[in-house]
Amino acid sequence: MNLNKPGVPLIRTVAGRAALVLMSALLAPAALAQNWPQKSVRVLVPFAAGGNTDAIARIAAERLSQALGQQFVVENRTGAGGAIAAEAVARAPADGYTLFVSSVAQLAVLPFIQKVAYDSLADFAPVSIVGSNPLVLGISTTVLPEVKTLRALIEHVRARPGAVPYASGGTGSLSHLVMVMLIQRAGLSMEHVNYKGGAPAMVDLLGGQVPMYFGNLADYVPHARSDRLRLLATSGDRRASSFPDVPTVAESGFPGFRVVTWNGLLAPSATPPAVIERLSRVMIDMARDPAVIRRLREIGVDAIGSTPAEFSEAIRSDLRNLGDAVRAAGIRADSQ
Repeated sequence: MNLNKPGVPLIRTVAGRAALVLMSALLAPAALAQNWPQKSVRVLVPFAAGGNTDAIARIAAERLSQALGQQFVVENRTGAGGAIAAEAVARAPADGYTLFVSSVAQLAVLPFIQKVAYDSLADFAPVSIVGSNPLVLGISTTVLPEVKTLRALIEHVRARPGAVPYASGGTGSLSHLVMVMLIQRAGLSMEHVNYKGGAPAMVDLLGGQVPMYFGNLADYVPHARSDRLRLLATSGDRRASSFPDVPTVAESGFPGFRVVTWNGLLAPSATPPAVIERLSRVMIDMARDPAVIRRLREIGVDAIGSTPAEFSEAIRSDLRNLGDAVRAAGIRADSQ
């Protein structure tokens, strides 16, 4: 039909054009996703090369490159506890060509302990949690030779209020906050010994300079057979695959206790949903691959492959729980 010829009402002409505009708007994101990616994709990592977050990002980038036919290039953007990388992704064009592999710290801890130029919920589109692991509460057998269980440790500390120290990887670190949560739940008073990272905390735990450290599971994997350590509990909602004989804190008398560290893939918030869906499918398939499961387990990480909705809910939950822990610890931005 010729809409411009005499006899065709103007209203039909306008309606037809409006329908075409609407159809184009609806089809544009789908077309973008169908043609995406047409060039290499940057994957920003908030830490230096060599750590767990970097290793997880490189495993994910390798799989995405294979599945989607373009190079996914890991870029280590360090500084400000990871806030610099997070801010760069939050400000990046939402075209699917800038992604972020974050740890729980950037989204659920940093906003409470320092000023950041991003909103953890509004500025990012969650894709998938790639891998996750609980923290592990280990004690020095030199300092606490008679303590065999978490309950026994709590009784020991309760009898010595304020006199028993615990190590952490730094004020506001997850190893600090998970211990604060346990202290709160158990009604204890303890002294915090603040280290600059998990590695020096582990050195002093192994040497008997501190009695306990609630550290990242990866910190304990190399020392799993050491007779200088005893592992009392893990912080997840189920036992860690790396330490199946170690009970959870929840099993040990604190139902509902759960703190895990995760690494997840995110994009800028306005990235087309169809692009997010394509990325998510690749991550879910990757998490089911026995070879990937094995590679992650070697660094103390369980493969997850969550949906975007599940990832979003995990961020919301961690913001609630870890925010409460930061407040209980009395941490302020000016105390860092």
